[in-house]
Amino acid sequence: MRTGLERLNPARLPGKGVGLLSHYAAVDSSFRSSLDVLAGTPGIELRLLLGPQHGFYGETQDNMIEWEGYRHPEYGIPVHSLYGRKREPDPDLFRDLDCLVVDLQDVGSRYYTYVYTMAYCMRVCHASGIPVMVLDRPNPLGLSVIEGRPLEKGFESFVGLYPIPARHGLTIGELARLFADLDSLSRPMVMEIEGWNGLELPQDYPWVYPSPNMPSPEAALVYPGMCLLEGTNISEGRGTTRPFTVFGAPWLDGYSLCRRLNGSPWLRGAVLRPHAFIPTFSKHSGLLCGGCELHVTDRDAFRALRAGLGILLGLFEYSPTRWKDPPYEYEYSRLPIDILSGGAGIREAVESRDEDALMELAAGDPEAHAALVRDALLYERAFIS
Repeated sequence: MRTGLERLNPARLPGKGVGLLSHYAAVDSSFRSSLDVLAGTPGIELRLLLGPQHGFYGETQDNMIEWEGYRHPEYGIPVHSLYGRKREPDPDLFRDLDCLVVDLQDVGSRYYTYVYTMAYCMRVCHASGIPVMVLDRPNPLGLSVIEGRPLEKGFESFVGLYPIPARHGLTIGELARLFADLDSLSRPMVMEIEGWNGLELPQDYPWVYPSPNMPSPEAALVYPGMCLLEGTNISEGRGTTRPFTVFGAPWLDGYSLCRRLNGSPWLRGAVLRPHAFIPTFSKHSGLLCGGCELHVTDRDAFRALRAGLGILLGLFEYSPTRWKDPPYEYEYSRLPIDILSGGAGIREAVESRDEDALMELAAGDPEAHAALVRDALLYERAFIS
């Protein structure tokens, strides 16, 4: 398999003055970052580097922890933060560019903010007449399964700007084409992936943490459901070595929760194991938390959002479990769970213990999704839920 970075031909770029939106996880098969590759490619004059949430090197934790720009110590080019005082780039940044190149490792969930940094850059580039090229990368969740309902109008935020489901089954190149269509922009050029079957990542795929709490493709697989715990006062495992696969709180009984959920339809393809941990930072830092570890036993049968909603149901049987208050990702009025969910339906169903409604909300709508994204697709697949 060859990613867009490995297939990049400088002759395809409209001019040599290049800006790069990327991060340290965008690497080639030799683990060279896209920054190192482009900076060392004859015919390319790299003029600036743009970085998303968590910083170019993944140095900042959690949401609303900002970083500011600097001059790169190796290449001497300016590094600009797009998760600092503002998240939309200043048009002046692109004044001397012939092209913006985007190379970001996405994780396949609507909540992951890097794709919206790309969308903001595409809007500014369109207004400035600057072409965009996206170097495509695999979606670690594959290109077939979708989970959840599209984000509802009025619930847009930096963890969801477009009406796509929680698990969307698209590559970042396909998302760029879709966002351009929805925003009525000129479409970016996409350097496609070659030799990928659209299913799991190849075993030799060079995985580098795309963010501090995404240590593995296995964490990405559970993320569409377990990220919803960010909207509660339950630890989602930040401050441990297994974020999103372990969760808990000082008041939880992991054994009881396992008895309730193991073998249920919620956990088809997975099993919970009682666990205890002490987070070193974030929620309940320094406190012993009871809880569970989530193990996926059958990737094909497992659905992260379904598992996450079942876990939410179980968690809210324990006082003082509650929804987290704002702010969250620069939203100061709506509850974090609602902007993560893309609507109020999940919160309302959990509160009313409506299991049928939650199971419906967990399922995707393959036909409607296919109709929305059909013109943006670059690779063949049939969507399933």
